[in-house]
Amino acid sequence: MSTSRLLEIMAALRDPERGCPWDLEQSWASIAPHTIEEAYELADAIEHGDPAKVRDELGDLLFQVVFQSRIAEERDLFDFEDVAATIAAKLERRHPHVFGDATVRSSAEQTVAWEAHKAAERRAGGAATGALDGVTPGLPALTRAAKLGRRAAAVGFDWQRAIEVLDKVEEECRELRAALSAGDAHARQAELGDLLFSLAQLARKLDADPEAALRAANAKFERRFRRIEAWLAASGRTPRDAAMAELEALWTRAKQEEG
Repeated sequence: MSTSRLLEIMAALRDPERGCPWDLEQSWASIAPHTIEEAYELADAIEHGDPAKVRDELGDLLFQVVFQSRIAEERDLFDFEDVAATIAAKLERRHPHVFGDATVRSSAEQTVAWEAHKAAERRAGGAATGALDGVTPGLPALTRAAKLGRRAAAVGFDWQRAIEVLDKVEEECRELRAALSAGDAHARQAELGDLLFSLAQLARKLDADPEAALRAANAKFERRFRRIEAWLAASGRTPRDAAMAELEALWTRAKQEEG
């Protein structure tokens, strides 16, 4: 019933005569950034472990799916039911160990099987069959770097141990230092990219999500910096009024207070 009501609301918002002017102006392209934003807001709610917020953000993300589906329905392309039917069929197809006779003994085996199913679907659809095909260019760069690494690893192009990737990270640091010393702006940019790519692979080998790790680091930096601002504000100052030595001392204090 709730889903039907949501679809009815979406149809009313897009009604040419009585709908919402803003909603009527939207297209797939204009809505896409909002869809991405809602996905990140959901990820943030999950990281904070707030069930009520997770519920709300899931609703916002569902609304994005309904909105995009409604635009497609108006163009006689497909509707929400088609979207649901397509994902249901895909899930059954890619889980033959649940809905068929195949056997999968671990999540690692399922990951391999999942990628194999996707590759087979790309071949059946006439798409290119290279190991890196189908890795969406629009993904966040760190996420895409990790996914490219996983695809390459699936065909044997990978380090054996995480420590080997750390060695690669240190190598890229040395090359970035050399570029800095040479004063070559283009080389600096390229070497910085190589370093970030290597760090994404290190996260992959550590079974960590590089985007989640960086979000956590961002939150930690923000939390500590706001503490510095609060301490300085108590004496009527801002960070601009403090010397770097004092700011570093306050940063150390903030770190120590967090444990």
